[in-house]
Amino acid sequence: MKCGSLDIAVLYLSLLSTCVAAGDVFAHHIIGTSAWMTPADWNQQVAQASAAGISAFALNIALDSYTETQLDHAYAAANQTTNFKMFLSFDYQAASSQGGFDVPTVVATINRYSSNTGQYIYNGKPLVSTFEGTDRATDWASIKDQAACFFMPDYSSLGAEGAASQPNIDGLLSWDAWPYGVADAPTTATQYKSALGSKPFMMPVSPWFYTNIPNSKKWLQDGGNLWHASWLQAQQVNPELVEILTWNDWGESHYIADNPRDPSAYPPDSNVYVPPSNHSAWRADLPYYIALYKGGPNSTPDASSYTPHITFWYRLSPGAACASLDVPCGQPGQPQLDATDCDVDAIFFTAFAPTGTPTVTIEMSGSTQTATAEAAGLFHSSVPLSDFGGLGAVTVSGSSGDINLGTATGEPIGSECPDAQWNAFVGTTV
Repeated sequence: MKCGSLDIAVLYLSLLSTCVAAGDVFAHHIIGTSAWMTPADWNQQVAQASAAGISAFALNIALDSYTETQLDHAYAAANQTTNFKMFLSFDYQAASSQGGFDVPTVVATINRYSSNTGQYIYNGKPLVSTFEGTDRATDWASIKDQAACFFMPDYSSLGAEGAASQPNIDGLLSWDAWPYGVADAPTTATQYKSALGSKPFMMPVSPWFYTNIPNSKKWLQDGGNLWHASWLQAQQVNPELVEILTWNDWGESHYIADNPRDPSAYPPDSNVYVPPSNHSAWRADLPYYIALYKGGPNSTPDASSYTPHITFWYRLSPGAACASLDVPCGQPGQPQLDATDCDVDAIFFTAFAPTGTPTVTIEMSGSTQTATAEAAGLFHSSVPLSDFGGLGAVTVSGSSGDINLGTATGEPIGSECPDAQWNAFVGTTV
């Protein structure tokens, strides 16, 4: 069979009026799931993120008893590098059940780390962000008077125009990283760019979304093409900064860190669907995608900036096997569809090759399917499970001209709903 590569770039080219130089890429690190981490764990995660091309962790904090200890570990790990930094992201939503952030607490926390050599500086000031906190937006006049910072909150609950109209902001982070309904990627980034005018925009990029925590939250978002499509969008929208959502939010399945060595990291019930679903292979794509973003519209990363490879992902059963979980596609407040309408039964892949025309071969249950790009370069596509003669272990291999893109075997796809549920298994040939 012959498959064309996904191309969403043209959609965004027509929306651009000006371009600026793209900046750094961050990953959102949830301190609330990190109480178990030692200094050695922080050193390891900083090394992994830095090797992937990430410049800093946005440290999501609430008012947990271990927050200050973990922040100290995080900044100490950054201080052992020359090119990796940290910045604070106050999670007002999480802190609301712990008494909430008051001005003195926020000021003291910012000032504790603002002069630390591990602090990320933007436009000459320590960068600070939030997760929500719109009801305390007016606090930031006083906070910024007492703790000089460059303030880029996430006020996505207000929409682009509403968030941009809030007082005291120097720019914005958007949390709108997942599509509504059936779509490759969300389409609100250009709204934020327009609403902010000359102020900087921190655009979100995410690989997946699935959560199933009883009596709390249960839904998924269309994720098959999301990782690839979002990076193409970042290249064309050309925001000043990008934040990956997330490094380690296990409960919502949008993580790219290695699975934690300590099971206490998992929020209740996510310890069922996260352990079988390692997402760290998505990090192998970042040197290419970050170079693509930083190069700007219509750029092509230099071959020396990444390792040729194939990354692939899929769920560990057909969607019908998990129908009894009654998981909708779309969060509350959005139009909700059946999960099988959004999350199709297929093996998705992206081939990263500097030259030649990539060909990808997928084997399962004695059946082989071959997909060939229509042109040289980056090749993203998928093969429906129905094209194979049965289910089983998945082996992916490929080449592009004289370049061997490698071979890897992933977890088997079965006919019963697995522990992973609607989460994704991710593999790579490097």
